Amino acid sequence: MPVISSSKPYRVGRSKTGLGLFATKPIKKGTRIIRYFGPILDSRIPEHDEIENKYLFELNGRWTIDGSVRKNVARYINHSCRPNAESDVRPRERKVFIRAIKNIEPGDEINYDYGTDYFKAYLKPIGCKCESCEKKRKKLRAEARAERAKVKARAERKTRQAGAKAGAKKKLNGHAIGKANGRARA
Repeated sequence: MPVISSSKPYRVGRSKTGLGLFATKPIKKGTRIIRYFGPILDSRIPEHDEIENKYLFELNGRWTIDGSVRKNVARYINHSCRPNAESDVRPRERKVFIRAIKNIEPGDEINYDYGTDYFKAYLKPIGCKCESCEKKRKKLRAEARAERAKVKARAERKTRQAGAKAGAKKKLNGHAIGKANGRARA
């Protein structure tokens, strides 16, 4: 696996979901992009277990990295259901590296899947805002609009046809039962 290049191939920038990490140079598949770091917390210590912030990265059941330190630029990497990077967790070394799983072009946002526990706890209640989910929701909304338009057009056609049939029946009834001097013919 290639090592992290000496010049940073990323920058922090404005994203749809807040701040994000964006590629400034092409990043090849398999390249280590950045290390996620911070103080190591032990869940057996009550004070450490009570810490709540959204930059906690769980290594295993016992060890967690508190990534809220300002120097940890990796904390700006956002979630995606279709990511271009993944976390390479090494619990024995107590390290986490983010590496590319696809070729990343300059200007692309670097993102990885946060996992099901984080997704269920934080993202699902507000709705995932990653690009693939946004596209999926946009497509579903367009399909729903098209379906509503079809239903509306079908209903309008039925009312027109019903109106035409009612008008035709009146004419037929009027001719079939003729009136002479106000009396109906038999």
